[in-house]
Amino acid sequence: MSRMATRLRNVSFATLLGFCASSAFAQSPAEFINDASAKGMADIEASRLAHGKTESKEVKDYTIVVINDRTTANQHLAKIARKLDLPVAPREELADKAKELMPEVKDGATFDQAYAASQVKATEEAITQIEQQAQTTDVPEIKAFADETLPKLQSHLEKARALQASR
Repeated sequence: MSRMATRLRNVSFATLLGFCASSAFAQSPAEFINDASAKGMADIEASRLAHGKTESKEVKDYTIVVINDRTTANQHLAKIARKLDLPVAPREELADKAKELMPEVKDGATFDQAYAASQVKATEEAITQIEQQAQTTDVPEIKAFADETLPKLQSHLEKARALQASR
């Protein structure tokens, strides 16, 4: 096989893999709302825990912002689900999923560092999920949710990275 044909085949295969990967991440509106809500609950609970354990004013201030913003985002997701009459998982099921998603953060001197690192990771994942959903959905309410929520998550990410760097 010629070199050009091999390159063309490899590029075609890579393009196909990319297309399949992006399709694999597309979620139905109900799946997205359930998943994003569970991740939001996990973020809220991890931040509540951090707020109670940390001695750092920076971390306490950050946790308050995360708790408030993620609570607002989850309330917005619930309104979308009601408006669209979507089947959503019961709160207990979402709480169980949130517990599974909560990072294991150690006590002691490394607590703030571990919390900041877990926040960087969780926030990057949330941003990716919401951006992906906004690109693939045809539901205007989800696009509006993304437009409202992504700037807040970007701000969380910047603050979490700053906390991580300062630890």
